[in-house]
Amino acid sequence: MKIVQVSTQPIAGQRPGTSGLRKKVSVFQQPHYLENFVQALFESLDDRAGQTLVLGGDGRFHNRAAVQTILRMAAAHGFAKVLVGQGGLLSTPAASAVIRKRGAYGGVVLSASHNPGGPDGDFGIKYNIGNGGPAPEKVTEAIYAGTQRITQYPIADDVADIDLSRLGEQRIGAMVVEVIDPVADHLELMRGLFDFDAMRAWFAAGNRMCYDAMCAAGGPYARAALEGALGAPAGTVINGEPLEDFGGHHPDPNPAHAEALIAIMSAADAPDFGAASDGDADRNMILGRRFVVTPSDSLAVLAANAGRVPGYRDGLKGIARSMPTSQAADRVAAALGIPCYETPTGWKFFGNLLDAGRATLCGEESYGTGSDHVREKDGLWAVLFWLNLLAATGESVEQIVRAHWARFGRNYYSRHDWEGVPTERADALMAALRARLPSLAGARFGDLLIEQADDFAYTDPVDGSVSTRQGVRLLIAGGSRVVFRLSGTGTEGATLRVYLERYESDPALHDLPPQDALGPLIDLAEQIAGIRAHTGLDAPAVIT
Repeated sequence: MKIVQVSTQPIAGQRPGTSGLRKKVSVFQQPHYLENFVQALFESLDDRAGQTLVLGGDGRFHNRAAVQTILRMAAAHGFAKVLVGQGGLLSTPAASAVIRKRGAYGGVVLSASHNPGGPDGDFGIKYNIGNGGPAPEKVTEAIYAGTQRITQYPIADDVADIDLSRLGEQRIGAMVVEVIDPVADHLELMRGLFDFDAMRAWFAAGNRMCYDAMCAAGGPYARAALEGALGAPAGTVINGEPLEDFGGHHPDPNPAHAEALIAIMSAADAPDFGAASDGDADRNMILGRRFVVTPSDSLAVLAANAGRVPGYRDGLKGIARSMPTSQAADRVAAALGIPCYETPTGWKFFGNLLDAGRATLCGEESYGTGSDHVREKDGLWAVLFWLNLLAATGESVEQIVRAHWARFGRNYYSRHDWEGVPTERADALMAALRARLPSLAGARFGDLLIEQADDFAYTDPVDGSVSTRQGVRLLIAGGSRVVFRLSGTGTEGATLRVYLERYESDPALHDLPPQDALGPLIDLAEQIAGIRAHTGLDAPAVIT
C-alpha cells in the first residue's frame, strides 16, 4: 500500500449541524470536499491508530463511492480494522448497535436521514463516538476547526476497491476491512427486548400489517424481523428494496410524504397496523386503521405501557424529550414518579442522560423514538414496541391511544414547516421574535394568556454543558405552547418550524380535527411572528 499526501485547502461551509454535515450530492462530489471533512474528522481523534471503526450508510446515491474513499483514508491514518455493512449499507440505529456490541472506537455514518436522495438529492456524513451516539458539540467543533486549517490529507493510493458485496475480511495494506451482515447484530438486539413469540402469534392469528420502508435502508431490517423472524406474510413490507434515489420517494415517514401508506391504512380493508421508516431507518410513523399516531403521543404511550414489554418490565429510569416535542410524556413521567428531561433538539443531547442511567426512553417530535438499547433513535425498535403492545393487549392502535387520552388527557399537536426560506429572512424573523420576548410575558391575545416567553437554554445535568438559543417558546395558560425554531437538517435555504400544542383534559373534546383545535394558536403564531411577511410565503410546505 502506498500512502500519498494530497494538497488541498479549506472549503467554506463544513460546520456539522445537529446531525452531521449535509449538503447536495453535487457539493460532496466536488474535488476534496469529502476528503477534507474526513481528514478533519480523523485528525480530531488523537488515539485513532490501531482502533476499530464502523462504517456504513443509508444506501443513497454516492454512498458506495464515499465508502471506498473513507476506507482508503482510514488505512492511511492507521486504523487497524473497519467493519463495513454489506453493500455499504448500515442503518443509523444498526451502526450504533454494532459500535456498542463490537466495542468499536466509533463509527462514520453516511446519511442525510429523511432528505431526498439521487444524483440531484442530498448526502450527509456524521461521526458517532464509542457509546454509539452522535458526536457531542466539542467533537463536531473540533472537526469544523480542522476543516478551516487543512492543507493536505493522506490517502492509500494504487489499491483496489473493497468488494462490498462479499462478507468476510479483506485488506487495504495492514488494515483489515470486514464486510458484515448489516442486519444481524440489530436483529439480535431486538430479540432480547421484545416478545417475539407473542408477535409471531399475532400474525398467525390473521392480523395484518403494512410496513413502508420507502425504498430506503429500513427495508432489509423490516423484512428480516417481520417477514422472517415473526412469520408475517410476504408483502407485509412494501418498498423494501433500498434504492439510491429511494424510488423517487421523499423518505420522510409523515402523513405528507408517506401518501401510499396513508391510502392503504385509510381503505375499507385496511390492515390492523401500519408503520413506516425513513432514509436511514431511525425515524418511524405509527398508524392504525384510519388513525394516525403523533410522535409525541407515541413516546407517551410507549412509556405508559412499557411494563408490558419484556425488555422494560423492570421499570423506566426516566424519560427524555426534545423541547419542541409535546408535553404528553411529562404527564406519564409524573404518574410513574420518574423524571422527564427537556433537552434541545438533536439525539446527541440524550446520550449523556442514557449513559448516566437517568433516562430509558427518549423521543423527538420529528418521528424519532428510542431507548437505552442504542444511542440513536430507532425506527424498527419503535414499530416492534407497538407490535408487542398490540399482541400483549389484544387491542387496536386506536383503542390503545384513546385509553391513553382518557387517562392522561390529549395534547393536540402539530408542526408547520415553512421551507426554502432565504436564510437572511429566517434570521430576521427569529431576531425580531427574540427582541419581543420581554414584552410578551403576561400579554393577552384574545382568550390566550402568555405566561412565559423565552429563548430555550439547556444545562446538561450530567456534565454541566450549556446550550443556548435553542428555540423561542411561548408558554400559555392551561398548558398550551407555541415554539419557533430554525431546522438544522436542510440543505437549501432555511426551514422555519412552528410547533403548536394545546392540552385538553375533557374526553368529550378529544375528537376535534387537530388543525381546528389548534386554530387560535396558529393565529397567535402569525400575529406575533409575522411569518408570511417575513418569509414571503403564503402557507407552510408541510404540516404534520
